[in-house]
Amino acid sequence: MPGRRRRVRRIGLDPGRICFKPCGRHGHTLETVMLRADEMEALRLCDLEGLYQEESARRMGISRTTLSRTIARARAKVTGALLTGQRLVIQIPEHGEEPPQGIQHSDNDHPRSVPGCAGQRDET
Repeated sequence: MPGRRRRVRRIGLDPGRICFKPCGRHGHTLETVMLRADEMEALRLCDLEGLYQEESARRMGISRTTLSRTIARARAKVTGALLTGQRLVIQIPEHGEEPPQGIQHSDNDHPRSVPGCAGQRDET
């Protein structure tokens, strides 16, 4: 039985196909941590723009408590990836998340991992 439907989240930044990995290690050999688009947006609004959680939640169209849980998950994922040398992949917005203005995603744009981090060079 599927869980409750996720509420629409407004995403103000299109992360595109981005991943981060430790220097000198091949991405395909690393464990991957997926950061959802709404988690990235919560980090951007609260940590980069320095907005209070109430304002960040309003911009994303969610409650402050939902934002609080989202940002806690995001911070744990990023910190874990940095400290344990995992590859961090940012997913494209899911259905149920509004893409940034001017950006349209087709039905084929479901969240997916980025094999080998397209556009990234693995150096040894």
